[in-house]
Amino acid sequence: MLYFIGLGLYDEKDLSLRGLEIIKKCSEVYAELYTSFFHGDLKKLEELSGKKIRILGREDLEEKSSKLIEKAKKENIALLVPGDPMIATTHAAILIDAMKKGIKTKVVHSSSIYSGIGETGLHIYKFGRTVSLPYPQDNYMPESPYLYIKENLDLGLHTLVLLDVKAEQKKFMSINEALRILLEIEERKRLGVITAEKEVLGISRLGS
Repeated sequence: MLYFIGLGLYDEKDLSLRGLEIIKKCSEVYAELYTSFFHGDLKKLEELSGKKIRILGREDLEEKSSKLIEKAKKENIALLVPGDPMIATTHAAILIDAMKKGIKTKVVHSSSIYSGIGETGLHIYKFGRTVSLPYPQDNYMPESPYLYIKENLDLGLHTLVLLDVKAEQKKFMSINEALRILLEIEERKRLGVITAEKEVLGISRLGS
């Protein structure tokens, strides 16, 4: 059986009792930490569960997930993910692939940015499309995040902007970096999306 277990918003203390019970009975436990930053200590989680936790990189998960699925045919395998395990499209794709191959699966949901954002006082039903803001590469700066923010503004909706994470390079986009990137796009597009009059709420370490 293949388990997808959410680690919650912040650290190992956010793991649910259900998640911990499942980890204890699994033959192998893996953690994917490249789609979101995990503030916790995996060593403490190993002590709590009595299990060795192997960290998977981007290539391991995106290109070699079939090996994980094959193991789940005969053993209980757990994949630990910061936040909720079904937020990232990669995990959803693995879940669907496993189900197509007749592998039993179970998702253990947890708190994520989508539930935590309510702490700001903004109502979740007033949010439009979520936007991921990547680092510019090779002088290429994708403008789609900016345009999606404009679409939401036109509809009177808030936009949740997820900042880029390059965990393997230990590179995590800051709020100031994100604003600089969006202002550079504004300078080119001049659609009035990011201006001094706009209210922007920056959030970090939510759930700490």
